[in-house]
Amino acid sequence: MELPHFLFLLLLLITTISLPLLLLLILRRHMWCSCQVCTAYRTSSWARDFPNLSDWYTHLLRASPTQTIHIHIIRNTITANPVVVEHILRSRFENYPKGKQFSRILGDFLGAGIFNVDGYSWSFQRKHASSELGSLSIRNFAFENVKSEIENRLLPLLTSFSGSWSRGFDLQEVFKRFSFDNVCTFSFGFDPGCLDLSLPMSRFADAFDLAAKLSAQRALTVSPMVWKIKRILNVGSERRLREAAAVVKALAGDVIRNKRKLRFPGRHGGDLLSRFMDCVRDEVYLRDIVISFILAGRDTMASAMTAIFWLIKDRPEVVERIRNEADRVIGCSDKAAGATTFPSYDQLKEMHYLQAAVYESLRLYPPVQFDSKFALEDDELPDGTAVRRGTRVMYHPYAMGRMESIWGPDCMEFRPERWLDRNGKFVNQNPYKYPVFQAGVRVCLGKEMAIVEMKTVVLAVVREFDVTVVEPSSNIQFDPGLTAFVRGGLKVLIRKRSDAGPNNGDDDI
Repeated sequence: MELPHFLFLLLLLITTISLPLLLLLILRRHMWCSCQVCTAYRTSSWARDFPNLSDWYTHLLRASPTQTIHIHIIRNTITANPVVVEHILRSRFENYPKGKQFSRILGDFLGAGIFNVDGYSWSFQRKHASSELGSLSIRNFAFENVKSEIENRLLPLLTSFSGSWSRGFDLQEVFKRFSFDNVCTFSFGFDPGCLDLSLPMSRFADAFDLAAKLSAQRALTVSPMVWKIKRILNVGSERRLREAAAVVKALAGDVIRNKRKLRFPGRHGGDLLSRFMDCVRDEVYLRDIVISFILAGRDTMASAMTAIFWLIKDRPEVVERIRNEADRVIGCSDKAAGATTFPSYDQLKEMHYLQAAVYESLRLYPPVQFDSKFALEDDELPDGTAVRRGTRVMYHPYAMGRMESIWGPDCMEFRPERWLDRNGKFVNQNPYKYPVFQAGVRVCLGKEMAIVEMKTVVLAVVREFDVTVVEPSSNIQFDPGLTAFVRGGLKVLIRKRSDAGPNNGDDDI
């Protein structure tokens, strides 16, 4: 045996033996705390009493006098205190960036996109995104895209499922496909056609799903060394993540290159990519920017729309008020002629009860249940909690929506009226007690477009169909991930209202 080959085999053997031992030592160092909370986290014993990790966090935060807790073994400070949230997102914003730790978790997928960076790169992308997303032309472009996707794909697909009460389907999957088509058209000017009647498989969508899921799993490990070693060795979930991210980046790169070839200087289409091309020449940077916007607009919207249909399943009076408001603002739809009447952008703004129902749904089931920052320097939070440099500080919108101290004794009740004044007009709440769209300096730039999309979709579906939720029948369980998706989906039965019979579907949504 040649000496170089022998040395290589020896080195490989030593590495194979030493890496697991090194990992064990690192994990033991991070698992030193034996307090009740850390033990429950480490052993997952919380799962005996709570359907989701976020429900356990909610329980702990409710019991805390400051509404802030600390999980020692993962160096996490978690809060549901609005004053602390304002401290993190506004007062001491510079001390609480996303941080390199977070950027490493999502770096192989999102690269240098706006949701994964701080400093100049974030400021540059936000400045240009703010300018574009605030323009009338892109607002109209987004609104027309949503209406087109509803009219030409969503409603025909739902109609194909209607009329057969034995034929249930996953409404969450439908919303995922709808959102992916819509956000790709908006971001890339590229239509993947996921919501066509044949429900085709999409290599881009499947790879995107997998990359997002596996990236999120990195954050759930007790120590980042676990996934980092797997990444070095290119094994298991890290190998699958690398392959999925490569597919997403390759397809996104193809779209960018083709768009450059077909694009005329000084002119651009309505999509976000075309607009960013004027100020970004680097193809990789451009790709990362647009992939981040797809992630933000796709999964969050699908999650939010799934949640509202779960919440109104037992609330026919809410559905009826939405329908009556729409009839008053835009007129009764002509079911006999098979016509679908879409509201204008201004008419949607007049639908205060619908807006209240959307906001109330997001309060109880925010698509992003928590968000994290990392402390640059030692700090003391307004509630007296000491924060050491490098600590992960998390604020928890899901828990905040369930706090009596914030929303009152009926906080667990779905009650759109809490968002209306005496005259039935929608009234915003303090963004730091409702950080569903973040707040402060990093507040979501696409907030208005997201609300418009939700209102348009919900209105179109409830005016055309009666929906019965079959599964889950009680508590929702969520899949672990960057966005809160219902485990197993939301199985429903659907029927066109014109076919609902004399009771007009009063027993259904």
